[in-house]
Parts: sequence; C-alpha cells; structure tokens
Amino acid sequence: MHNLGILLSGRGSNFIAIADSIDAGRIPNARIAVVISNQPDAPAIETAKQRGLTVLVIPSKGLPREEHDRAVVAALNEHAAEWVCLAGYMRLLSPWFVQQFPQRILNIHPSLLPAFPGLDAQKQAFEYGVRVSGCTVHLVDEQLDHGAIVLQKAVPVLDSDDDHSLAARILEQEHIAYSEALNIVLKGGYEIVGRRLQRKD
Repeated sequence: MHNLGILLSGRGSNFIAIADSIDAGRIPNARIAVVISNQPDAPAIETAKQRGLTVLVIPSKGLPREEHDRAVVAALNEHAAEWVCLAGYMRLLSPWFVQQFPQRILNIHPSLLPAFPGLDAQKQAFEYGVRVSGCTVHLVDEQLDHGAIVLQKAVPVLDSDDDHSLAARILEQEHIAYSEALNIVLKGGYEIVGRRLQRKD
C-alpha cells in the first residue's frame, strides 16, 4: 500500500477525483495519508475532513519558500507519505523540496506540455488559436511544468469554445488522467531515460 500526500490550495477537484478513484478501487494499492493546504480558506479542507482524512493547514503567506517547504516536508514525513500529488497547489516548490522526493512528486497541468506552461494555460491555448489542447500529468523536477511526462490527454478546441468552456472540458479529462497516471507510477516497472518515462515490460 502506497501512502499519498496531497497538496492543494483551493477547491481540490483533482484531489476529490483521486479520493473517489481510491474509494472505488480504481487505484487499488494507495491510500491518502495526509492532505495539506497552504491556504486556510481552501474549500477542499472541509471536503477532506468530511471524508475522514487527516488534514493539515500550513499557511505559506509571508514565509520564505524553503522555510514553508521544510514545514510541509516534515508533515509529509510524519505521515509516511511516499508520493506527493500536487492538486491545484498554487506554489512553486523549492529545489530542496523536490530533492526530498526525487521522481515521486506528480503534478497535473491543463495543457499539452511543453506548450503553455505556467498560469492560465487554457486561456493561453485559446488565445493562441490551437485546435487541440489537453492536460499533462508529469513528474516534478526543479523547473516549472517541466519533468518527465507520465500521461497526456488531448481535448479538441471547438469553434463554439471560449477559454472557460475549454477549461471545463480539460478539467473532466484531468480527473481521469490523474488516476490513470497514479496507477502507472505506483505499479512501477518503468525507468526515466532522458525526459522519457519508459515501461520496462
């Protein structure tokens, strides 16, 4: 059984999708060991409590990045988290944090990386005029939205779309992709070659 630590800052819809998949047996070898928010008013905090999960609020406001990261890592270690899932966590991780969980931090981004990294990716894609967008689950390294890609899902951009409708359709695929990606990495049997995640079987 793999212990997951979930980091979030807001409503946590990807966290809920992961929790639902675990409860339904779609991620059979995982449990959520701890949910950590850097925002005291994040709606997902109450959702996690209602599910009976361990929830910690470690406010980041006014703290140097690494000082806050050290408090978060201490909490993850205290709850024996092996994997860290970023689920709408609106903070960049320090290189020190990434080094504590090498190739064991997952993030989901609402574009087909390397296109449109950073904030407002759906708006960036819509304004650029792409015909296909989507989402990417990747391992986290020291650079923004950069680590080895585990899984991607494509979402067509419709003529009737605006950036909000596109974002909503990408989010539906995010909820599916995160659980699928977790199953891939938790089963193991892969290696990172350059930037590629290659299965050994």
